[in-house]
Amino acid sequence: MKTAVYFCNCGTNISEKINPEKVEDAVKKSNGGIIFKSCGFLCSEEGKEFLRKDIMDNGIEAVVIPACSPRDHEKTFINVLSAAGVNPYMMQMINIREQVAWVTEDKEKAAEKAVHYINAAISRVNLQEPLEKKEIDVSPDAIVVGAGPAGLKAALSLAEAGRKVTVVEKSPTIGGLPVRYEEIFPNMECGPCMLEPIMGDALHGNASGNIEFLTLSEIEDVVGSYGNFTVKIKRSPRYVDAEKCIGCAECIAPCPASFKNPFNCDMNERKAIDFSFAGALPNVPYVNAGVCLRFNDNDGADGGSCRLCIDACPVGEEVFKFDEKEEIIERNAGSIILATGSALYDCGKISSLGYGKIPAVYNSIEFERILASNGPTEGKIKTPDGKEPQSFAIVHCVGSLDKNHKDYCSGICCEYAFKFNHIIRNKIPSAKIYHLYKEIVIPGKESGSLYRHAAEDKNTVFIRVSDINGMTVAEESGKKVFSISGACGSGGGAGGGEIEKRGGEVSEKISVDAVILCPAVVPGGDMDGLAGILEVVRDKNGFFEELHGRTDVGKSTIKGVYLAGSCHSPMDIKEAMSEGMAAAGYVLSGLVAGKKLSIDPISAVVNQERCSGCKVCIGVCPYKAISFDEKEEASLVNELLCQGCGTCAAACPSSAIKANGFTNEEIFAEIGIMLA
Repeated sequence: MKTAVYFCNCGTNISEKINPEKVEDAVKKSNGGIIFKSCGFLCSEEGKEFLRKDIMDNGIEAVVIPACSPRDHEKTFINVLSAAGVNPYMMQMINIREQVAWVTEDKEKAAEKAVHYINAAISRVNLQEPLEKKEIDVSPDAIVVGAGPAGLKAALSLAEAGRKVTVVEKSPTIGGLPVRYEEIFPNMECGPCMLEPIMGDALHGNASGNIEFLTLSEIEDVVGSYGNFTVKIKRSPRYVDAEKCIGCAECIAPCPASFKNPFNCDMNERKAIDFSFAGALPNVPYVNAGVCLRFNDNDGADGGSCRLCIDACPVGEEVFKFDEKEEIIERNAGSIILATGSALYDCGKISSLGYGKIPAVYNSIEFERILASNGPTEGKIKTPDGKEPQSFAIVHCVGSLDKNHKDYCSGICCEYAFKFNHIIRNKIPSAKIYHLYKEIVIPGKESGSLYRHAAEDKNTVFIRVSDINGMTVAEESGKKVFSISGACGSGGGAGGGEIEKRGGEVSEKISVDAVILCPAVVPGGDMDGLAGILEVVRDKNGFFEELHGRTDVGKSTIKGVYLAGSCHSPMDIKEAMSEGMAAAGYVLSGLVAGKKLSIDPISAVVNQERCSGCKVCIGVCPYKAISFDEKEEASLVNELLCQGCGTCAAACPSSAIKANGFTNEEIFAEIGIMLA
């Protein structure tokens, strides 16, 4: 095999520390008949043309390129080899810039080290085999997991471009958390009203035929890779036919069974058959089988025979599907967008604040529902005893900026805290409001207005607290009494203006009728299962980890799986919508209908004669690309799914699996020279 070494001087980056002539003499001495040539900038247009022409003129069959990092220019040189008619997998590139020239001060040692690298690469490349890429058809369709703002924006953007989209949503309705918010910062818009055009277009617009909504559904399993995912979806029964139901709600009032309403944070009750909330989309009620009398004998009282909802329905009995079963649905897609949203930190973990133990201590979502006209109090601010509170404590940073809980800032809590201030002031003009905070965060060009309204309000007081854990809440005569140690600033009052700063630490004690806790935004509860199914990495805080936190926040660490919204970081609706659009952009640019996807030939191959049938490879494959052929009694690799990670080859006790491009012989030859 005719092998050539093309040494890139990289200007003076390499040649200033590594003498090419010295290296050439040593390499030729160790490898008889080797061709060795130097070039100033091999990646330049002139350098690439020199490389292409020299390969063709000299009939070169294998190439070693000592240069910079393969991350920079491996693809550049692969393209040059292809243009020269040489199989691109007959090249070995060595990083002698970063790994030798830049880190080895002694020039003699640098040259010696470079010679070892080049000799090892020559030894390896002489054992490499020509590999050929294959092209496969791909699915341009997408699966979107989550029907909140990010998921809806992504789905609608894809559908409007002609792509088929399946939206998988675990709840009975679409819209995510914002449909619970009647007013949204910074401009106090109605959450459901703001989302309605998007939801309406997704359900009934011109592109709605391209969107399939699977509510009450969750991802059960995923096999395959970018371009060809097969997704199994578990769908729970609604027990109401969404096609036949007209959404008239006549079935709800007669229902004799009820339970705590999760949509209103268990602060009121709903019927066994009901809508999630007034105005929910899709406009179809669902049945809670755990409560409905048709599924619960209840000692014979109407057990199994209750048909009050059926009798009340003006359409007829065919609307109800009480024999409906859980089912597994399979969909094929080229890409998956995760838009599963987030949750709130459990305030009960900071026991001193009284959450879950003292009445009228709410987290932010509970208070949102109290403020909503379709909430448990129909929009009237009332404590559990039915009284209108006259004083409030809004506690920022609950669990945030705290090494014992969550050390990051969620970025949105201050904004909705000042929104609460604004709404309380409108509903109860005389109310006294206290803001207890560690830091105030109001980013963006619109966010300052709500803060200024609060800061200039004569009945609003700001108290800066160094540590939320140093604050205790107790109930005394119906009042919530805060004992605050370590308060380091307070202010407010007639035309309040700036927060007053006090020197040193002071003690504060305040008494209020209601407490609103603003907790950290944390990963949603279903992320564990999804991360395991998709092999998606999670960061130290439990959010899905981005491919790169600055340049590729929309991509996960798995190719073809994209991230949108607060499943990977706390954010507001504006950011979530933008990320949904960005995720759709990745899908549209990467998978074009009719365009084939090239399969990298660096994949695993099983020698079936040598395979012992132990199936170890099946268990370790992260891409589920290996199956067992019962007829041949040997493992079989699906090259469409294999990503060439080499895990199976390393684990195989019979050495029956070869990793193309990384065979044992190639690797051992390379290591052997380095250790000689």
